[in-house]
Amino acid sequence: MPFDLCNAPATFQRCMMVIFTDMIENFVKVFMDDFSIFGNTYDFCLSNLAKILKRCEEINLVLNWEKCHFMVKFKISKNGIEVNKAKVYVIEKLPPPVTVKGV
Repeated sequence: MPFDLCNAPATFQRCMMVIFTDMIENFVKVFMDDFSIFGNTYDFCLSNLAKILKRCEEINLVLNWEKCHFMVKFKISKNGIEVNKAKVYVIEKLPPPVTVKGV
């Protein structure tokens, strides 16, 4: 669907909501072509990802694997997004960039 049509984004969003209607709010959030899959455990997240991929395959929804980003081990709660403290420590110890290219 060309996105230069006046209602294409809204139509695409409605299509995504219909396709994943039984999964939305249970373990996936969909905004346009972005999916956020969540669960209480790593295994549960993998199971949910498998369900999403199976649904995409069933309806012939094509994914561009080069644009897919899999971010795991983030804990999202009412306090915000938490990351592995060891990763934060490594980043904190990096020297600050001194050139535009370094940024």
